[in-house]
Amino acid sequence: MSSSVSRHLVSSASTTPAIDRLLASVVAWISALLMSAVILLLFAGVAARYVFHAPLVWSDELCSTFFLWLAMLGSALAARRLSHMRMTAIVNRLDARWAPFCSALAISAGLAFLLLVLMAAYHYASEEVLITTPALEISGAWRAAALPVGIALMIVFSVFRLIEVATDRRSYAAVAVVAALVAAFWVASPLLAGAGQLNLLIFFVGVVGACVFAGVPIAFSFALATLGFLALTTRVPVTALIGRMDEGMSHLMLLAVPTFVFLGLLLEMTGMARAMVQFLAGLLGHVRGGLSYVLVGAMYLVSGISGSKAADMAAIAPALFPEMSKRGAKPGELVALLSATGAQTETVPPSIVLVTIGSVMGVSIAALFAGGLLPAFVLGVGLCIVVGIRSRSDDRSNVERLPWREVMKLFLIALPALALPFVIRAAVVEGIATATEVSTLGIAYSVIAGVLVYRQFDVGRIRQMLVDTVVLSGAILFIIGAASAMAWALTQSGFSRDLAATMQSLPGGSNGFLLVSIVAFIILGSVLEGIPAIVLFGPLVFPIARVMGINEVHYSMVVVLSMGLGLFAPPFGVGYYTACAIGNVDPEEGMRPIWGYMLSLLIGLTVVAAVPWLSTVFIKAS
Repeated sequence: MSSSVSRHLVSSASTTPAIDRLLASVVAWISALLMSAVILLLFAGVAARYVFHAPLVWSDELCSTFFLWLAMLGSALAARRLSHMRMTAIVNRLDARWAPFCSALAISAGLAFLLLVLMAAYHYASEEVLITTPALEISGAWRAAALPVGIALMIVFSVFRLIEVATDRRSYAAVAVVAALVAAFWVASPLLAGAGQLNLLIFFVGVVGACVFAGVPIAFSFALATLGFLALTTRVPVTALIGRMDEGMSHLMLLAVPTFVFLGLLLEMTGMARAMVQFLAGLLGHVRGGLSYVLVGAMYLVSGISGSKAADMAAIAPALFPEMSKRGAKPGELVALLSATGAQTETVPPSIVLVTIGSVMGVSIAALFAGGLLPAFVLGVGLCIVVGIRSRSDDRSNVERLPWREVMKLFLIALPALALPFVIRAAVVEGIATATEVSTLGIAYSVIAGVLVYRQFDVGRIRQMLVDTVVLSGAILFIIGAASAMAWALTQSGFSRDLAATMQSLPGGSNGFLLVSIVAFIILGSVLEGIPAIVLFGPLVFPIARVMGINEVHYSMVVVLSMGLGLFAPPFGVGYYTACAIGNVDPEEGMRPIWGYMLSLLIGLTVVAAVPWLSTVFIKAS
């Protein structure tokens, strides 16, 4: 993906002062140790309960403490790496001369929020001194202290990044713009206090929209709008915002986020993902469009385990794209299909989006894991139909069919990898482990398979993998915290009641509600991505779906697939540009071929929405 703004951010972050590097190294080591401790604690909990029948009653408390520290330290490292999620479709189209301005604006906006809430985070942690945990009998301040420490670290790292990107008058102007806007809102607080419900439009549409489209990280866009709304238009203390962020990030079910992310990295490091791809290529590579079918199937098997669509695509594309190009596939067609498979497989367990829905909406994660398989398969069949139509004229004269003996050999090699998704689902459904704990079983399984079967296990990479896991998880969890606070503010304002009344009065009853939900979440997915959109709007729409008698698992599948469609649909879908970056293809080349796949996905989504059985059949069976 060609992006002057993104290149400027990355190049600016390449030269850092020694104190910045030293602090980052210390934080990274602590983060890696915390991540290791969480994995070991969860695994020990499974072993103690299932093998020794002696549950560790204190493990949840300790995991909760470590988890909040992990989330905040990961957020700090993400701020240093400039890897907090952001929507760059607009700013990337600007002239390269504006790159310093956009970079400085994005960093300054986040820095403004952090500076404004630092003392509130300190006071919030101080109040937790009065709370004592029941099992370990330690002060809650040990856990809550992660919030002010993490925010302080983000401030330090953001200042260093701002110094690096502020290289000309435009970047200085960006800092001045942010400072002027903060001051203007503060001066206008008497007017805003009397604006009533208009403030919802000003902050949650105007401020959020302006920040998101200006390239400000999504988490800080949500957080700034919520802070402004609470501080300037209500009497709610800012510590309430910190409390809601804490609550949003502290669901123990969200521990599945970092552990599944680490599991995905293990799959790549041990060669398990590559073994799956090689088997599928040997099985189908000789037919017309065979490697395209392999791409669809491989993404179905791998997707969801890593917690990152970019990681899923990066595991598959390098193994297939060179050979597909040799067989005449055009670069635009490759990234178009890669993007479409990314959208198609959003419901394949163990999807982090499904874990988030289960945590935030109170839906059974086991049911979501069971319900997500068939909807993604239906959309995959639609993609295969498009592949079949487009590959009718493929030249297969130079393609040899592998002997069945070789195919079976590849199958036996790939079998441990192919079995992993089924092992994970069976462990959850059979009650061996919770959805939070099951990832640690997958980690243990992958380590054993990597050492004994694939003979590919680089111990030297483990620390960096742990740190990368913490960084990605921190970025995800900080969004969840910010979106949770924003959703709470919207609920307190009465917006949720008005929305419920409006949605329930739509013509067509539940079918009309589903149709509106599809359109709304396609749009939200293109702007906000899946997790922030779910955390922000899920608490508003899921209760309406329950009132209308829509099965919550069925509705979850419709919502997730809709967001996936928006996430990978150009011109705004950031997932599409990620696929182009992984494939090293100009985004313009994939614009035309992707629409056939998007139409196929939309038809498949309509089928899933119209036939609830597709989302619930395995739940009844399990």
